[in-house]
Amino acid sequence: MHAVTMASLTLAASGWMSNLVVYLIEKFNMSNVDAAQVMNVVNGSTNLIPVVGAILADSFLGCYTVIWISSSISLLGITLLILTVTIDSMRPQPCNILAPNPICSSPSKLQYVALYTAFTLATTGAGGTRFTNGTMGADQFSNPKDQTTYFNWYFFTLYTASVIGATAVVYVEDSVSWAVGFGICVAANAIGLLVFLLGSTFYRYVKPKSSPFTALARVLVASIRKRHIRPSPDSEDYYNGPNGNSKTRTTLGTPTESFRFLNRAAWKTEGDLNPNGSIAKMWKICTVEEVEDLKSLIRIFPLWSSSIFLGTPIGIQASLTILQTLVVDRHLGPHFQFPVGSILVISLISTSIFIFLYDTILLTSWKKIFGKIPTPFQRIGIGHLFNVLGMVISALVETKRLKMAQSAHHQNISVLWLMPQLMLVGIGEAFHFPGQVALYYQEFPASLKGISTAMISLLIGIAFYLSTAIIHFVRKVSGWLPDDINEGKLDNFYWSLAVIGVVNFGYFSFCAWLYRYRRIDEQVSEDDTK
Repeated sequence: MHAVTMASLTLAASGWMSNLVVYLIEKFNMSNVDAAQVMNVVNGSTNLIPVVGAILADSFLGCYTVIWISSSISLLGITLLILTVTIDSMRPQPCNILAPNPICSSPSKLQYVALYTAFTLATTGAGGTRFTNGTMGADQFSNPKDQTTYFNWYFFTLYTASVIGATAVVYVEDSVSWAVGFGICVAANAIGLLVFLLGSTFYRYVKPKSSPFTALARVLVASIRKRHIRPSPDSEDYYNGPNGNSKTRTTLGTPTESFRFLNRAAWKTEGDLNPNGSIAKMWKICTVEEVEDLKSLIRIFPLWSSSIFLGTPIGIQASLTILQTLVVDRHLGPHFQFPVGSILVISLISTSIFIFLYDTILLTSWKKIFGKIPTPFQRIGIGHLFNVLGMVISALVETKRLKMAQSAHHQNISVLWLMPQLMLVGIGEAFHFPGQVALYYQEFPASLKGISTAMISLLIGIAFYLSTAIIHFVRKVSGWLPDDINEGKLDNFYWSLAVIGVVNFGYFSFCAWLYRYRRIDEQVSEDDTK
C-alpha cells in the first residue's frame, strides 16, 4: 500500500510540474526564460518544504499525520489548477499569433493570485509527502541493510512514477487537453491518499518526540556557560542520563575528542542534577549522547554543503535543456513530435534503470571484485563524476547546435542530440541521491531521522533557488542567455558548470577523506570511509 501511495502522489506531482514551462507560455503568455525561472522556483519550493514536513513529523505530528494532511493540500492545489484552464476568466486572452505583430496580454493580478495560490497549495502538499513517505517506509524496517535496500527501491518507485507522469500525462496535456491532463493528476492524488488511509491499521508507527532542536540548542548554551571549565577524561564526570547508561555506542560514556569545546555541556557540576540523577537545570547540562548528536551534524555539514553545488548544475541544465528543446527539431518520424515537457524524462528513465541495475547487478559485481559493498561516499563520488561529464557533453552539443542554427541554412539539430547529456546526469543521480539519503539516515541522530531523509530535498531546493539566481545574474551581466537562445552562448554557460563541478568534486573528496562515520560499529570500518 505504501508503494502505491508513493507512486500515485509522485505521478500526480510530476504530471503537472513536468509541463509547467509550456503551460505558462501557452496559457499565461510568459516569455520562455521567465517561464523557466518560475519552474525553478516551483521545483525549489517543492524540495524545501519537505524539511518543514520532516520537522513537524519528528517533533509534533508524526509521519502518518503529515502525509495525509499534505496529500489533502496537494489535492486542493491541483484542483484549483484545473480551474485555471477550464474557466476563461482565470487566465489571460491567448496571443493572436496570426497578427503581423502578435499582441499578448499579461495576466491580471487576480489571475496571478489564482495561479500562484494553486502552485503554493500543490507544491506544499507534494513537498510534505516527498521524503516523509521515505522516512515512514524506512521505519517499517529495523535492519540498516534492509533500510538501504528500501531506499534504493524507494527512489526506483519515485523515478518510475515521475517518468509516467512526465510522459503519459504530458502527452495527454499536449494532445488532448490541459483539463484532462490535470484531471489525471487529481485522480492519482486522490487514489494515493485513499490507499494510504486504507493501510492505516498495517503501519508501524514511530511516535514523535519533543523537538530535537531544543536539545541541540541546550548543548550550545551549556557549553558556553561552562566555557571556563577544564573537564577531565574520566567518564564518571560526564552525564549519561538518570540511569548512567549512554545510548551512544561509540563513546562508552565519554565524549569523543572532536569539537572538545562542546564536551563541557555534559560535564557534571554542582547543582546541575537532582538527587535522583535527573536534570535540575535544563540549560546547563546535557547527556553525552546529546553532545555527540550535535557533533555528528557539525561533521556532516561540509559534505552536505558540497551537494548544493552538485544539484545546482542539474537545476540549471534542466531549465536550459527545456529552452533548447523549444528550438530544436522535435519530430521523430513523420507523425510524432516529441513533447517539450517530456524531455527531462530521459534523465528520470536513466536514473530508474541504473538504480535497478545497481541493486540487482552492479552491487553483486562490486562485492565480488572488491570484497565489500560500496560505501555511501563512493556512490556519491561516482555521481559527481557523471554529473561533470554530463555538463561537458551539454557544452559540446550546444556548440554544435549553435553552429547549425547560425549557419546560412539555419538548420536545427534533432532533439535526440539532447538526450546523452540527460542520460549521464540521470546515471549520476542514480548513484549520488540514494547514496546521500542512506548516508544521512545512518549518520544523523535517532531523533532527527525524519529530517535526515529531507536533507537531500533541502539541498535540491537550495540548488534550484541558486540556479534561478545564477541564471538571472548571467542574463544581467552577459549575453549568454537572451530570449532567443540562438543568439546566445549557452555553451559557455555549460563549460562554466563543468568547471564548477570539477572544483566541487575536489571539495567533496577532501571532506570525505576527513570524515569519520558516526556509527562505525554498525555500518562500515574506518578504512572503508576513504
